[in-house]
Amino acid sequence: MQYFDPFSRQFWAIIGAAVACGALIGLERQLRGKPAGIRTSILTCLSTTIFVHLGFAIGGPNSDPTRVLGQVVTGVGFLGAGVIVARHGVVHGVTTAAVIWSLAAIGATIACGYIRAAFTLAVVTVLVLTLVDRLELHSRWFSRGVHAPGNRRE
Repeated sequence: MQYFDPFSRQFWAIIGAAVACGALIGLERQLRGKPAGIRTSILTCLSTTIFVHLGFAIGGPNSDPTRVLGQVVTGVGFLGAGVIVARHGVVHGVTTAAVIWSLAAIGATIACGYIRAAFTLAVVTVLVLTLVDRLELHSRWFSRGVHAPGNRRE
């Protein structure tokens, strides 16, 4: 992981993992008609992977590559904030913002070399999105307020 050579197998493993994890989560969002679908998810995961990986790759003896990671967290927070909207007193887009943040975390995980962990986190993210959605649809206890049928937009 010392260099980022597009002719190496490691380069394509990292890129492939970022694209696959982003696509897995993005497919779930796209099929549900959410604002951040496959393209947004892949690009968020991929770009985070690249930024964090480059932060580690170009670091010298006096550099701190974790600064890049910190700036990515801040920047992705702003990206997520951009999808949150209030309409008629109800806030929409919070789950999408959280998914964008999760995608960035998964991308950072890949950049740090934990590819299997990243795939596990992507699967867990999809499970949370789908299982909690089913609970909200089939349980009165989970479907109150803005989560009641007819009020759900996110």
